[in-house]
Amino acid sequence: MRIALLHYHLIRGGVSSVIRQQARSLVEAGEEVLVIAGEAVDVADAPVSDFGGAPLVLIPDLRYDSRRGNAGSSDRKSRADGGEELADAIQSAMEKRWGSMPDVLHIHNPLIRKNTLLMTAIRLLRGRGVKLLLQNHDFAEDFRSDVYHGEEGYPDDCHYAALNGRDFSFLKRAGLNVEGAHLLPNAVVPMTATPGLERTRYLYPVRAIRRKNLGEALLLSLFIPAGRTIAVTLPPNAARDEEPYLRWLQLAKRLGLPVEFGVGERESLPDLLGSSICAVSTSVKEGFGFSYLEPWTAGRAVIGRRLGYVCSDFEREGVRFEDSYESIDVPLAYLPAPLLRRKLEQALVDAYRSFGMTAPSYTLKMLTDDLFSRDVFDFGRLDEELQADIIETVALNDAAREDIVEANPFLGMLSYWVPNEPLIEKNRQRILASYSEEASLARLRDTYRKVSENPVRHHLSKSILLELFLDPLRLSLVGSS
Repeated sequence: MRIALLHYHLIRGGVSSVIRQQARSLVEAGEEVLVIAGEAVDVADAPVSDFGGAPLVLIPDLRYDSRRGNAGSSDRKSRADGGEELADAIQSAMEKRWGSMPDVLHIHNPLIRKNTLLMTAIRLLRGRGVKLLLQNHDFAEDFRSDVYHGEEGYPDDCHYAALNGRDFSFLKRAGLNVEGAHLLPNAVVPMTATPGLERTRYLYPVRAIRRKNLGEALLLSLFIPAGRTIAVTLPPNAARDEEPYLRWLQLAKRLGLPVEFGVGERESLPDLLGSSICAVSTSVKEGFGFSYLEPWTAGRAVIGRRLGYVCSDFEREGVRFEDSYESIDVPLAYLPAPLLRRKLEQALVDAYRSFGMTAPSYTLKMLTDDLFSRDVFDFGRLDEELQADIIETVALNDAAREDIVEANPFLGMLSYWVPNEPLIEKNRQRILASYSEEASLARLRDTYRKVSENPVRHHLSKSILLELFLDPLRLSLVGSS
């Protein structure tokens, strides 16, 4: 088959890594591949030509608006003209490669409004007979109004793909026919751990953006055995995440918490895994969830917060998360409930307003009912200010420490937890069987066959998609941005 893979950029990042992996696998399987991007910077993680030999075409108008000269023009005519020029450039690249259109044009993350020209270009290409697969790694409707296409709908009559079962079900509930909605989980490339190193770390292999819920990792550090550390690999690289990150560094230093920051800037990942007892995740929002799978392939268990909408997919494939928790319950006696209520309500009102909507009264009532229906509240839904207060209280108050352990047996168990080696091996085998590059390639080729052979007629409702994602009971004050 002739496959074109397209994305805004190929700079270091999760989507870029997925495209590299897909291109290599497809080329090795004998498929004809073309990679199209707005820009590709060699940042030493991999050369820009590392696509298994597939040619790479750069089209500058595919770059993020913020990286183009006429960034984010609000003029509809300008966007239409620019979108037509972009469509022409994409079509020209494909025709130069093959002399005609490909069997499938696979576009990554098109529904994220990073480029105001792309949506017009997609519609034009669709009208010219290009068979499209729109794979979504993220959704703007998931509390990300800054990248929401507020003025225009999503392309009709295209095939769409999602990374996890929840998002896949949302696409169908929002109007897609089953023939045109596809579940495409990512491939997991096995990791290695350097042998022979002293294992003293609980490794959090993550870039410390807000939704990774770093405060919860600091809270866990209060319950690990002496002489061990929670080790966070990378600092954030976005301005909005820098201030919270610096505050966590300051709090950890002031309280003497056994937490290491930025270890990934000083040591290789194999060495970090080699020095780790296990991997930890406290994230409150994920797309695919590499962090729940990759460490097992290196012989390291994953413990911490279980995100049901992510982990349930893996559990259906036989992967087990025995040492995890759904929430860390903080007794309301340690929280300023009226302040928390105001913060949650304001965050929900702001979220709806950012999408040009008014929060329905029933959603605010759901928040209030949820808050006061129990005598505990999940630590992962608090903001950094309230999380820091809880961490300091638990660090300095033995009675508070006992109360939170009583509400969360997992925390008490951390002091004597040891890896379950048979489980690690079973999970490793399950992951390599279900999420290997070979399994991913088979899913990808089957999806391409369906896209090329089965035209679809359907419409994706943005309003329904918004309603599904803007669930007030999912609102986390560290994960809504």
